[in-house]
Amino acid sequence: MCNSQIDVGVAAYADDVAAVGPAASRELIEDLVIANHILFDQGIVDAFGHVSVRHDQNPDRFLLTRNMAPATVSADDIVEFLLDGTPVNAAGRAVYLERFIHGEIYKARPDVQAIVHSHSPSVLPFSVSQRTRLRPICHMSGFLGGGTPVFEIREAAGDGTDLLICNQGLGAALAQRLGKSSVVLMRGHGSTVVGPSLKHAVYRAVYAEVNARLQVDALRLGEVTYLSDKEAETAQRHIETQIDRPWEMWKKRVQ
Repeated sequence: MCNSQIDVGVAAYADDVAAVGPAASRELIEDLVIANHILFDQGIVDAFGHVSVRHDQNPDRFLLTRNMAPATVSADDIVEFLLDGTPVNAAGRAVYLERFIHGEIYKARPDVQAIVHSHSPSVLPFSVSQRTRLRPICHMSGFLGGGTPVFEIREAAGDGTDLLICNQGLGAALAQRLGKSSVVLMRGHGSTVVGPSLKHAVYRAVYAEVNARLQVDALRLGEVTYLSDKEAETAQRHIETQIDRPWEMWKKRVQ
């Protein structure tokens, strides 16, 4: 079972990290705050869930907010972490228990620059379905590929856990199940979405939820024709050149 969250104070981010290495850019910190607000506005996170970004001056660190509801995040709430989950500048602030999701994926996937973990309501049922995988049914969701893998925590930690990724071992097991995919479902828990930028990760988290809703609607009508692997690859490559369009729209909504 997971231990309680460690207590690790409130000061400006740049002041906190001055003695431990170069601070992340102001733009990156601002975008991380905005990402939290967008994900709440789009219904991907509620009081729970989190988004991180790899440090733009030190790839062996990442930024994640302190333990709080995403909609209430400000720049002063950003905490820097080592990839093993150790907070660098928490200074008395409680940190997310599941920070190991982020650190272990960054370790395993040098290409990943941002991660969203959520319990988005339309995606979660696919984590427990024995018959139907989450697969792309529209061109906006080509990043789902041939179908999303599912992480079964019982295989890594046995029965009786609280389903949370509360240590490095479980984080590493989740990263292994993610493999080269953009999304991994977590049985009875939610999903984790990765991307080559913060904008990509937010886009994919939003459109994973959109695809899940559309897929459920389509299944009610009968047999579904999904995107082929080649269609998904081509659609992703082309559509994701337009990431700035939804980002700027979502950003304007929350500002």
